[in-house]
Amino acid sequence: MRSVLGQFLEHARIFYFYNDKAEDVRLSSADWMDRDFFRRIEVCFPVLDKDLKDRVIAEGLKVYLKDNRDTWEMDADGNYRRKRGRQPVSAQDTLRWKLA
Repeated sequence: MRSVLGQFLEHARIFYFYNDKAEDVRLSSADWMDRDFFRRIEVCFPVLDKDLKDRVIAEGLKVYLKDNRDTWEMDADGNYRRKRGRQPVSAQDTLRWKLA
């Protein structure tokens, strides 16, 4: 489990599964917390179009996986540890400058 806590609250909610050489990508509208499941309607849906799936992986998932400035990773005991890199990479900064 990985959490990116940057300047912006909004972030990608991408679920990626690789099974028998098949990539399954799903997008979700919410954080998976009790308040989201029991007080509102939330959606999680598959991305079926191959071109769109490739774009979500390249422009969403891979950008956040490279983040080593604002990332916290959960270990096997359920504790979060800050991920650090020698050359800080921020997913939100990367995406902000791409869109500018």
